[in-house]
Amino acid sequence: MVVNKMLDYIKKVLENMPTSWLGLTTHRLDIYNEKLAKVQFLEHFEILANENTSNYSALNELPTAFDYIRLGHPLSCVLEWLIAKMNNLSAEGVISFSSKTMPVLAILRKNLLENKKTQINYTGKLPNYFDIEILRSIYGYKFELNQVDNASEISEFNGSNIFISQQDLFSIDLNANIDFFINIHANYGSIVLVNGEKNKNYISEIQHVRRRETIAMTPKNCFEVLNILLNQSSFKTIKADAAANKIAVLDSIKEVCNTTTTPLVASSGLSIQYAILMGLVDYAKEYHKGKSIKIIVPPNCYGGTNDQVRRAAACIETIEIMDLLVDGDHDMVQSLDFILNKIAAEDAVPYVIAEIPTNPRVEVPDLVKLRNVLSSRRKTESGELAIAPVFLLDQTFCPNLHFLGEADILSTVKTISFASGSKFPSGGLCTAGYCIANKKGEILIDKIDLHLKLCDNEATDFQMELLAKQLPSMKKRIHDAYLNTRDFVNFIKDNLPEAKINFVSEELAKAGFTPSVFSLDLPTKGNTDEEKEAYKRNLNLKLINMMINEIPNESKNCVSYGQLKGSYWTIPATSTQGTTKEDHKDYIARVSLSPQMDIELHKKVFLKFIETL
Repeated sequence: MVVNKMLDYIKKVLENMPTSWLGLTTHRLDIYNEKLAKVQFLEHFEILANENTSNYSALNELPTAFDYIRLGHPLSCVLEWLIAKMNNLSAEGVISFSSKTMPVLAILRKNLLENKKTQINYTGKLPNYFDIEILRSIYGYKFELNQVDNASEISEFNGSNIFISQQDLFSIDLNANIDFFINIHANYGSIVLVNGEKNKNYISEIQHVRRRETIAMTPKNCFEVLNILLNQSSFKTIKADAAANKIAVLDSIKEVCNTTTTPLVASSGLSIQYAILMGLVDYAKEYHKGKSIKIIVPPNCYGGTNDQVRRAAACIETIEIMDLLVDGDHDMVQSLDFILNKIAAEDAVPYVIAEIPTNPRVEVPDLVKLRNVLSSRRKTESGELAIAPVFLLDQTFCPNLHFLGEADILSTVKTISFASGSKFPSGGLCTAGYCIANKKGEILIDKIDLHLKLCDNEATDFQMELLAKQLPSMKKRIHDAYLNTRDFVNFIKDNLPEAKINFVSEELAKAGFTPSVFSLDLPTKGNTDEEKEAYKRNLNLKLINMMINEIPNESKNCVSYGQLKGSYWTIPATSTQGTTKEDHKDYIARVSLSPQMDIELHKKVFLKFIETL
């Protein structure tokens, strides 16, 4: 396609695109091939482009680009495709980021693991948040710096040559000596271009950093960048009062978490987790010099958490990952006590990550026993007082529970609570995540804030605007969604009693644990364990497909939770747990319900499913 024709086509696409391209955080799994993320979408998109087809229905039927917009989304794919076409590059090698730092860190990470040299070339001066000393001393990255007047001055280098351009987001001056061209823009993020066949093996690694430690350029920013590229005025929005929105969001988080410490808000749940992780590594290196860091994490918890900490351990020699067994026959408290005793004897630094309730089996440990185990004073082998653990609590399932206040259950434990904002906090309108500490954990926040800023992973102004609007109604939405979920769970128990349901008890609900997600272990048949497992997996898919087909306007095959409306059905291992060990994957249906849905219709369809058994 010639450039002008291509730009005309993109203009029509932006006029006719589905609203979900701008407004949804999660997308359908039933039309998604994770191994072909972005590729399959663009293959079909290019066919439409060549046919000059840009109507709504054609665009709406395109395969899912990514299942979650943190990883990428239709508009990021379209932007990357357009930039690639305009520069005679493969779209696969053009990757957009909300962060202006993380593309550089992605390349540094791969070169660290491959013991390959890196030269960072730049004009003017490096951004203030690009802390050279911390990148070297805490992250362990190795690189040389080279200030140039323009890209043409960059000479051949025995390693990877990165060029950081802070001029025009679309001004791309590639030459053969540049391996990675990174264009950054103060308001929108960055775009990295992977140059040359020899660097193609970096693409998946850069994409994986976008998947696990940061986010893609947001849909809104991609939309604005595309409009600027088309020489059109940006779509009209009311200018957000960024300062007022930030105050409102921070106050709401303090109120819902029952503490007075200052929260931090990031571009996603995993963005805030990465800031926590690297902030605590920094803290340990400064205040517990020479000691190893033990990160204790359930192997079957959210796949992103598992993958992220293991990726950090691969880069930093002092980190070791220890599995915390929490579900089924394993008791979280007993498992944790055993591990903490072992770590204390080794005089190491213990950081504990856990979800309460657990995922996917929605179990809650004995909180008094948990507090006692975390608060216990332990000794090293030499008889010295051991380092007390820091508890990193994922409250995504129950963000309204009070753990952090002076009179709350974990007040005596250094605790940092965090949550994904794409769930209840925003009702699925944005990916932003947040963390907040109790008084004992407040000492850690400055380090976390430092790394949040270094990675340029703070929430965007638009994300803060959405959170400011949605957080005040969060408690009511949690309550209403729980009532729907309890109603549906009781209905299943009454009509399919042989199914095993993992959901909080009435007693736990009275104590404040009111999630709106449950896991469903359907009854199975077969003579062997293999036959029974195969039958159950097929039955899971049959149920999910029936719900989607019978209730297409509400039911969605997608990993989601805390959304404003509808119901969400998936098998955890298909996406949420895609990076956990195979032995720890839980092939049971996960069901999430919202405050606005036709619960009676869902019951009717489920009865229809039961009749097929």
